[in-house]
Amino acid sequence: MSRSSSQKQQRQKILLEKIKYDPFLTDEELADFFKVSVPTIRLDRLELGIPELRERIKHVAESNQEKLKSIEGKEFIGELIDLQLGQSAISLMETNSSMAFEKTHIIRGHYIYSLAETLAIAVIDAQVALVGIANIKYKIPVYSGAKLVAKAEVKESKRNRFIVWVKIYEKNVEVFRGKFILVTVQK
Repeated sequence: MSRSSSQKQQRQKILLEKIKYDPFLTDEELADFFKVSVPTIRLDRLELGIPELRERIKHVAESNQEKLKSIEGKEFIGELIDLQLGQSAISLMETNSSMAFEKTHIIRGHYIYSLAETLAIAVIDAQVALVGIANIKYKIPVYSGAKLVAKAEVKESKRNRFIVWVKIYEKNVEVFRGKFILVTVQK
């Protein structure tokens, strides 16, 4: 076996492990990690039967939609990536020009708020959850084309009252933070 074939097998083995651990790695990030070209990563993925990033996200999102209790999947803003009911959740949203102000290309606040609000509602282990109070902070502007990652964590739960923190990031930089006090109601 040649040296390059051995390197390729080792790279593909590590590639499988990395994508299993973090299915949201882009081909560019993987190419940087392995110090190879993006086409090399794409060929490796094809040989290993690993779908492209968009398909991996779609698959994970579909499997998490089934866990939703307090909100319908079609009402959810963004793509639900991880959901541990009553504990934590993660969602993604790719922004585009239709979400932005024409002049500045800055994403309108209601899109960012909606991403946070639906994630906060989704993480609650209840049939019906409503926002009672939201204390939010937009930290820096988000521009069209940004990929946002929202992370929610249930900080406190007492009977029908929950405190949920939601933080939204672009490239690991916090762009939004919200503290939501949610209440559950009986149908």
